Amino acid sequence: MTSDITALLLAGGRGSRMGGVDKGMHSFRGEPLALHAMRRLAPQAAAMLISANRSIQDYERLSAAFGGRVVVDSRADYPGPLAGIVAGLRAATTEFVLVAPCDAPFVDEHLGAALMRALDDKHVDIAYAATVEASGEVLVHPVFALVRASLADDLDAWLDAGERKVRAWYARHTAAEVQFHDVRAFYNINDLQQLADLERR
Repeated sequence: MTSDITALLLAGGRGSRMGGVDKGMHSFRGEPLALHAMRRLAPQAAAMLISANRSIQDYERLSAAFGGRVVVDSRADYPGPLAGIVAGLRAATTEFVLVAPCDAPFVDEHLGAALMRALDDKHVDIAYAATVEASGEVLVHPVFALVRASLADDLDAWLDAGERKVRAWYARHTAAEVQFHDVRAFYNINDLQQLADLERR
C-alpha cells in the first residue's frame, strides 16, 4: 500500500560526468531531470524525500510541490548511493522506502507496487529491479529498490566499516530481484551526451 511507503529520490552524487553540475538540476524537456522522476514516484508513496548534498534550496522548491523535504548525507565526500539511502531510511516515518535515482526521467509508474508484491510474496527485506535486454542479458538496477526502513542501523554500520557497494549490502539480507519489461523505465542519464541524445529522441 502506498500509505506504507516513502519515496526517496537519490540526488546526492558529484555529477562528475555531467560537467560537475548537479545532475538532477540539468534541464530535460525544459524542466529539471529530478522533477520528471518525482512526478512518477509521488503517486506511489505517502511521502517524498530527496537525498541531496548541494542545490539544497532548489531541491526544497521541487519537493515542496509534493509535500516533501530534503535530507542530507551524514557523511562527507559523496560516499555513494548507500549514504543517501540510509539518510532516507532514517528520515522516513513509513515501514518501507522506495528508492530511485534523480537521473531516471521515465521511472516505472508501478515500480513500488511490483516491488511490494515481491517483498510480500517472498518474505524478504529488500526488492530491487532488473530488466531483460533483447539479447537475453539480465541487467540489474540496484538503486531502483524497495527497502525496509528498519535496516537503517545495519546500513549505518556497513558504511562505518568503509563498505560502499549496494549489491554487497543487499546480499547481507533477504532480497528479491524483480524483472520488468520496460527497459526505458530504468534508463538513467550518466553524461551530457546521453542527455542530448535523449532530448533529440
